[in-house]
Amino acid sequence: MSEAARGHLAMLLFSALVAGSFSLGVLVANDIAPTALNALRFALAAVIVGTAAVVTHGIPRSAFRAPWRYLVLGGIFAAYFVLMFEGLKTAPAVSASAVFTLTPIIAAIAGWFLLRQVTTPRMALALVIGAAGALWVIFRADMDLLMQFHVGRGEMIYFAGCVAHAVYTPLVRLLNRGEPAVVFTLGMLLAGGLLVGVVGWQDIRATDWMALPPLVWVALAYLAVFASSATFVLLQYATLRLPSAKVMAYTYLTPTWVVVWEFMLGHGTPPTILLGGVGLSVIALLLLLLRDDG
Repeated sequence: MSEAARGHLAMLLFSALVAGSFSLGVLVANDIAPTALNALRFALAAVIVGTAAVVTHGIPRSAFRAPWRYLVLGGIFAAYFVLMFEGLKTAPAVSASAVFTLTPIIAAIAGWFLLRQVTTPRMALALVIGAAGALWVIFRADMDLLMQFHVGRGEMIYFAGCVAHAVYTPLVRLLNRGEPAVVFTLGMLLAGGLLVGVVGWQDIRATDWMALPPLVWVALAYLAVFASSATFVLLQYATLRLPSAKVMAYTYLTPTWVVVWEFMLGHGTPPTILLGGVGLSVIALLLLLLRDDG
């Protein structure tokens, strides 16, 4: 399997794990402050990834030269998660999902400015098809629902987070100096956790941790192990092997995976018409899997 193919496989798994965080996050969003949740999430993830780094590659002192790189990346990714939860306080899930589909396009633009990565015509076509498929799933092929989409304060907050997410992708390749993905991820997690902890210290102190519902701890465990530790490593791994636009194009699969997660959580069977959107997402990925100069 080629390095590029490994990158695509990593992002396929990434999109499935991220979707789970949406389904579980919605259930506990009002039970804990975003900064408190994400501070503990980053801390737990750092312990997990740090253990993995020690067991696999070790943590050479050279990996932490130029620590400002981790502060930049950690701050950007932490901002995405905090802004996502802040936005979801007022933005409906459907609207937020629609905003999320803009991420690959923003990533393509950021990739050109930061790395001069060129989006080929076929990649551009794949991005358009993927966006159409994602919107099909999000709005359930209902044009009336699409026309009701409203950009409010929550949507704008979440859009700022999506911009951070998109810029993060090319920055990983720009700032990485040969460190293994798991070691580089550890540096980002430590820095991100530190920054969130400082900014959200009051929320952390105000949280009655012992009184939190059990579901919050279940969601936190999933976020720390799968939606943080695993996805951060997968994203780092794929970013070092694929152009930014291709990496972020996998976010188009998120609405489809959310439908799967909702079904597994017992929230009902998705309408058959959604299969059309799933099909478009698959076509987009097949276009991206074809070899090109990127």
